[in-house]
Amino acid sequence: MSRARTTEIPRVEPLLVLAVIVLILYFARELLIPLTFALTLSFLLAPAVSRLETRRVPRVLAVALIGILAFLSIFSIGYVVARQLLNVARTLPAYRLNIQQKMATVHSPAEQSLEKAFTAVEDISGDITPSSPTPLAQSPVQVQPVRVIDPDRTQLQTTTELLMRFLRPIGTVGVVIVFTIYLLMKREDLRHRILLLAGMGRINLMTQALQEAATRISQYLLFQLAVNAAYGFLFGGGLYLIGVPNAFLWGVLAGILRIVPYVGTATSLALPLIVSVAISTTWWPPILILCLFLALELTATNFVEPWLYSTRTGISSLALLAMAIFWALLWGWPGLILSTPLTVCIVVMGRHVPQLSFLHTLLGTDAELSAEALFYERLLAMDQREARAVANRFLDGKPLVELYDSVLIPALALVEQERHQGNLDDKRSDFFFLTIGEIVAELTDYHQKEPANATPATAPRLSRTIEKEFAVICISVSDQADELTTLMLVQLMERASHQTLLLSAASVSSEILDSLASEPDTVVFISALPPFAFSQARAICQRVRSHLPNNRIVVGLWNSANDPDQTAEQSIERFGSGKPNVVVNSLAQALHQITHWHHQHHSQYMRF
Repeated sequence: MSRARTTEIPRVEPLLVLAVIVLILYFARELLIPLTFALTLSFLLAPAVSRLETRRVPRVLAVALIGILAFLSIFSIGYVVARQLLNVARTLPAYRLNIQQKMATVHSPAEQSLEKAFTAVEDISGDITPSSPTPLAQSPVQVQPVRVIDPDRTQLQTTTELLMRFLRPIGTVGVVIVFTIYLLMKREDLRHRILLLAGMGRINLMTQALQEAATRISQYLLFQLAVNAAYGFLFGGGLYLIGVPNAFLWGVLAGILRIVPYVGTATSLALPLIVSVAISTTWWPPILILCLFLALELTATNFVEPWLYSTRTGISSLALLAMAIFWALLWGWPGLILSTPLTVCIVVMGRHVPQLSFLHTLLGTDAELSAEALFYERLLAMDQREARAVANRFLDGKPLVELYDSVLIPALALVEQERHQGNLDDKRSDFFFLTIGEIVAELTDYHQKEPANATPATAPRLSRTIEKEFAVICISVSDQADELTTLMLVQLMERASHQTLLLSAASVSSEILDSLASEPDTVVFISALPPFAFSQARAICQRVRSHLPNNRIVVGLWNSANDPDQTAEQSIERFGSGKPNVVVNSLAQALHQITHWHHQHHSQYMRF
């Protein structure tokens, strides 16, 4: 019982930590929102401050210059945009008649005919139905509650609410400015405090996480600033060519509003579109504005931003959308603005903290399955066509042995493990073996694509006597998976011009082994696919060694990782009295070893 508890706690602990963090983020949002804005601004301004410091400008002066320049730019742009918007709002009522006429043209004649028909039906029904006076006693009477309002108290409350509406944003901006200046002045102090919280054992991990988060966020903010500026310039220039008044204003506003994901882009379209509808005499200017917006937005979101942002933020497009919704629900519009930098921090945490690695898997861009995992998954789904496509894509321009070692044999090892554990039924396992057997058979005549300037490599032509004396007997240990791996081995040996013979463990009799004793140059290769074939391979190796004491024996334990603390001699010692000469873990190693012995045999023959 205690063992089950110990295995469940590590799985539940990250979820509990995540739930506590979400609660803290929600209830402490009044403090965390200004701090997060300040962190984001500090990431944006820190490179400029560091550049001034490299030119021997004191940090205080560098922070003051960059801070004043940045905040003056923000406030001046905001002031100009606000004044221009107020001027536009004052002029819009003058175009009320033009807007009403345009809206009237939208109604089609069919809709007007239907309205007239419904009106006529209502008039006729009113004439047919006798109207009877409703008694006064039966008429419903609604009783309105009486409220006593204190005029002095209401005026005080109204004044207080108005003051709070103005003072709260001003106070938030002041807190952001103070936090930003502190973070720029005390960057090392903040980093040291985080490292102290992490502990001595995690300094390396936390240092890498902080550097990666700072680099990714800074690059994202700089590229977002450049993309938004270019977008606003193109949008404003297009509006100017269309003939929309205040085109510069709408371009600047479009660049600023793109900071707010999804909502800001729609707002940047709505405002100039309304103005165009109000002042234009036809529908062509609004249509052209809509076409301009779609062209810019589709280009930016489908080509420019994925190319610039995905590699630098490490966040998938779907994760950006999901996290934008999450942060908007948690913090409102500030969360929507800060969603991407905050998600970058989460992805970096998932990358460097093992307990939170699932966050990197869910949100990161590195979510593609490896070739062997995708091949195995497609065969589990019994999708033979797609499994073949995965193998063909992997094999494109690569040697055949790489496909076998990296895709097919790992998939077979997974099948063997699932089958022995009872997690895979006979139908799917048979489908696995049949499909892989067909793929191996079809690749018998595979020829790797050579570069245009490469000379074809030709194997040395040996006499039939040498080939007969040096042969490789490949013995499959037990089941279908071992037979398939042995078939791959034989195929590769024959492609390398080695004389091979395929035998199963049941067909290897004492008479065959005794006949091989007269051919000491013949190599015996025992092929086994772990994790459940070692004991059988060991028994066969001992049996072969007892009959063939002078022959070279190779044991292939495919897809088995070597223990870093175990030497080659120690892996051979595991086989007891029937020690093989070599133990290999991949077909590439097996092919290299057999080719090496083959060349040695050829050299000895040529000397004699």
